[in-house]
Amino acid sequence: MSDFSRRAVKAALLLAAGVLGTAAWFPGQPTASATGPAHPTGAAHPTGAACTESVPFTARTEGYRGFRIPAVVDAGGVLVAFAEGRKESLADDGNIDVVARRSEDGGCTWGPLLRVADAGRDTIGNPAPVVDPATGRLTLLTCRNEHGVMGHRRVFVQHSDDAGRTFSAPREITAQVKPEHWNWYGTGPGHAIALRHGPVPGRLLVPGHHSYRTPSGTYRSGAHSLYSDDGGATWRIGYTAQPDGDALRLSENTFAELPDGRVYTNVRDQEGTAPGHRADTHLAPGGARLLAPYRPQPALAGPVVQGSTLWADPYLLYSGPADQEAREALTLRVSDDGGRTWRSGPRLTSGPSAYSDLVRLDGGAVGVLHERGQASPYETLTFTRVPLASLAP
Repeated sequence: MSDFSRRAVKAALLLAAGVLGTAAWFPGQPTASATGPAHPTGAAHPTGAACTESVPFTARTEGYRGFRIPAVVDAGGVLVAFAEGRKESLADDGNIDVVARRSEDGGCTWGPLLRVADAGRDTIGNPAPVVDPATGRLTLLTCRNEHGVMGHRRVFVQHSDDAGRTFSAPREITAQVKPEHWNWYGTGPGHAIALRHGPVPGRLLVPGHHSYRTPSGTYRSGAHSLYSDDGGATWRIGYTAQPDGDALRLSENTFAELPDGRVYTNVRDQEGTAPGHRADTHLAPGGARLLAPYRPQPALAGPVVQGSTLWADPYLLYSGPADQEAREALTLRVSDDGGRTWRSGPRLTSGPSAYSDLVRLDGGAVGVLHERGQASPYETLTFTRVPLASLAP
């Protein structure tokens, strides 16, 4: 039995004893569409919290070669899990759609596949969903590029007012959030956040990354935030980080708001010379200004890969592979001090695993939607429930 399994069993026993307490996108067609019959996946359960794992996405099903780039949010008690549905291959470019499944029982079973955005033979992906706590509206940001052209990416937003059953058609916001000298653009991937503390509660704050043209004509990479203060109607760029030198090459970005209003940001280091392949810092309350430059974070060492962060009181969590050479051994790392120091938490996989996203669940647990397989990380997107009790030192 793995360390995670042992901790999960122990936490489940404590809970039981009462110790811990209790749509397709085409012009003029504005809704998501379900593909195939409703055939929930995962084990049946009576309570909504009686399962440990389920598999909402499996490669070579539903007409897709595979599913990658997970994102998951809680939309008023309904989990909505997003992915890129890659039609012909697992390559980052090609006929790629944004798809989703919904779970009304805490991630134990999942409804039919929804095609949320379909750009034909072009790529639309990098899902970054966020739920507005004031209205319940689910807002989804994505990025699109023409088939065979990885640069010159455009940015889109759409929304759902029925917990992910249907979505509006994607609306382009590129001009609001992308300067002309930027080329590549990525939202997230993974969940965005709605701020609850500080000067602008309710702000929708989305992590982003980009490449930009230098005066010499070369391209370098950077990280940024984009935000909306009117529920997703209009958008602006927040902070921008473009470190000089070779130590850090900032890439895929993730946010978690701390109780004091600061926003912790953790970024993939795309083969910079600093050790560990991760960098982090804190943003001022509001998420539009850096409090300090990004620094290497060797305590979260792993391969070059995306990661996810989440505030799950009293812990700040990071999920990502822990093997420093390969995309394997997906592990939760835990910070008790807002991201200054980190310790190892439960290891969820021993074999291949890659991208992941975190969500807070009812009943004293967090959920992890992660790429996982036997021979390759890209065989499934698996959803694992982790009791908060298993995160204690």
